[in-house]
Amino acid sequence: MSRVDAHHHVWDLTVREQSWMVGPELDPIRRNFSLADLAPLAAAADVSATVLVQTVGLVAETVEFLEFAAGNGLVAGVVGWVDLTAPDVADTLASLQARPDGAYLKAIRHQVHDEPDVDWLLRPDVQRGLAAVADAGLAYDLLTKTPHLPAAIETVRKLPQLTFVVDHISKPVIGEPLDPWATHLRELAALANVTCKLSGMVTEADWTTWTPKDLQPYADTVLEAFGPNRVMFGSDWPVCLLAASYADVVTTAETLTSTLSTSDQQSVFNTTATRTYNLT
Repeated sequence: MSRVDAHHHVWDLTVREQSWMVGPELDPIRRNFSLADLAPLAAAADVSATVLVQTVGLVAETVEFLEFAAGNGLVAGVVGWVDLTAPDVADTLASLQARPDGAYLKAIRHQVHDEPDVDWLLRPDVQRGLAAVADAGLAYDLLTKTPHLPAAIETVRKLPQLTFVVDHISKPVIGEPLDPWATHLRELAALANVTCKLSGMVTEADWTTWTPKDLQPYADTVLEAFGPNRVMFGSDWPVCLLAASYADVVTTAETLTSTLSTSDQQSVFNTTATRTYNLT
C-alpha cells in the first residue's frame, strides 16, 4: 500500500532562522533539512506522497514551499501560512492560489499553541480570516495544546463550512492523565468537519525512554473518537528526530494501528489525507 505522510517540514537556516528553536535541547535539529534528505527515508517507508507544512509565520515561506512542491514529485500538497487577522487575507489567499503552483496550496496553519491568549481562535479578526480560508476552498490545520481546545471546539462549530485538521492529536503530554485532553478531543471528533493527524506523539513523550506502549492509549482515544476514516498519519519529520528516526515513527504508527483492518489502515496511511487535502 502506497502511503501518504501528511505532516513534515523542511528548513534552511541560511535563508531564515526558525524562531521556535529555543534552547540547547533542540540542537540535534538545528541544521538544514531538505526534501533531498527526506526522499530516501520516505521511499524506504513506502511513502509516495507528502504534505509539506509551514514552520514560520511568513507568506514568503509558503511561496517557497509551493515552488518546492511544483519542482518535486514527492510533495503533493502544502499547508501554508497567511496572516488571518489581516484585512486583505482573502486577497493574499487568492494571490497564492493564482500562482502557477498555487494548486499545491491545500490548507493554512498558524502556531496557535504559541499565542498567549488561549481564546485567540475566537477573535473576530481571526474568525473572519478563517471564513476566508473556507471561501478559498482550503482546509485549516489546528496547531493547539489542551488549553486551546475549548476555543477550537467553539470555532469548529461556528465554521461548519471549513474543514479542520487537528495536528499532532493536539499535543497531550504523554504520561499525564488522558483527561481533560481526551474529553475535549471527543467533543471535537463529534463535529463532522474535523479530522486528526496521528503525529507528533514521540516528542510529547520522554525523548529517550518512550515506547509504543506509552503512546497506545492516546492513539486508541483518537482512533475511537474520530474513526480511522478521519485519522491520518504524519511523521513530523525532522522534529521527530529529537526522539525517533523517520523509520521508527513509521514503525510505531504501524504498531499503534495494528489491530485495525487492512482497509482502516489504508485510511490512516493514505485515504484520509488524500481526501481531506484533495491530493492528486
